[in-house]
Amino acid sequence: MICSGENERQLRAISASVRGKMSEQGVHPRRSEGEPSSGWVVVDYGDVIVHIFSVTERSFYQLEELWSDAVTVLAIQ
Repeated sequence: MICSGENERQLRAISASVRGKMSEQGVHPRRSEGEPSSGWVVVDYGDVIVHIFSVTERSFYQLEELWSDAVTVLAIQ
């Protein structure tokens, strides 16, 4: 999953929401890297990896290009 927020507060809220909802389902991350203040948080749930970017970092890393041949499961714009 690749998503972005416009500022550190939004990145923190997205990260907390994802972690909270997954935890409610009994799913806990295998590993997590980054902080909202860095502009990129990665949370590894095994079969699903969540990338939470600032708008600038998302544009820079362009992960959508890396995964362009993969099937899109859900796109929200």
